[in-house]
Amino acid sequence: MAVMSIRRVGTRSRSRSRSRIAGSALTAGATAVGLLALTACGSDDGGGGGDGAGGGRLDVVASFYPMEFLAERIGGDHVEVSTLTGPGVEPHDLELSPRQTARVTEADLVVYLAGLQPTVDEAVETSGVAHVAEATSFTSLEEHGDDVHGEEEHADEHGDEHAEEGHEGHDHDHEGGDPHIWLDPAKYAEVAEGVGDALAEADPDHAADYARNTDTLVEELHALDGEFTEGLAGRQSDTFITTHAAFGYLAEAYGLHEEAIAGLDPESEPSAARMRDLQDIAEADGVSTIFFETLVSDDTARTLADDLGLTTAVLDPVEGITDESAGSDYLAVMRANLAALQAALGVPAS
Repeated sequence: MAVMSIRRVGTRSRSRSRSRIAGSALTAGATAVGLLALTACGSDDGGGGGDGAGGGRLDVVASFYPMEFLAERIGGDHVEVSTLTGPGVEPHDLELSPRQTARVTEADLVVYLAGLQPTVDEAVETSGVAHVAEATSFTSLEEHGDDVHGEEEHADEHGDEHAEEGHEGHDHDHEGGDPHIWLDPAKYAEVAEGVGDALAEADPDHAADYARNTDTLVEELHALDGEFTEGLAGRQSDTFITTHAAFGYLAEAYGLHEEAIAGLDPESEPSAARMRDLQDIAEADGVSTIFFETLVSDDTARTLADDLGLTTAVLDPVEGITDESAGSDYLAVMRANLAALQAALGVPAS
């Protein structure tokens, strides 16, 4: 199977970023039986099969909501998009079924984010799928979360046993860096540009439409970036506390400071030492609100808030859209996050 690749380096100054996009044609000698089997599998999963079940549309499989959003917005009417992570499912916990693994193999294009969902990474690596858009290859990754402000100092101060306790059950190492790039609209725009290129590579007949849709979405994401910059000006505090360390990129982009109860893995249990540290931080930095999420338990966040006499509110990592989400898509939920941060950080009412 011939493989083509494209790679360009993206920058924070919003220059266009590109990366490898594997491409090759299906074997010309495929039998009629094989084609029928592929079509049947695609139909069972509710997704298109390229020129088969998709009615001529490109069959795109997305790993979870932020990748699905990009594929749908940029692909428009030319794509049939299905997602491996259903509504209400915590993406870190995803386990693929045999049918979902088959969907990856049959797709015309897979859009995913390496390092977030190990089962998806494995499925893509073994699939032989012709076209892949891997989100982290379109931008740069940084270290946040488990190494964020004071974490190592706290571990040293209270002993190694507390550090081990705080990461007990942590199955997601994120060795390549913090994967939550979509929570910085500017970095997400870089990923959008890469996904647009991948769609054009997989479906060159509609490349002009994909380019136009990409430009439109990138403009919207840059506008959202500006809304955050302007909307957080004049705040009284920089520090916010969340249930898990998903907002490192957002905090860095706008000069904020995130303290997380858990690390990058939302299911990891905080140590007693970490909870004491958070109490001290909240009192010292004038924290008014403990944020929790819609897809994971809020018990620990509410316990900490009750102990300190603070309020709780939702800060959504936009890993999925449910009936409890504050909006119907990425842009709406991010604007709700901005409003929540403004209230918690004491931004004066305009």
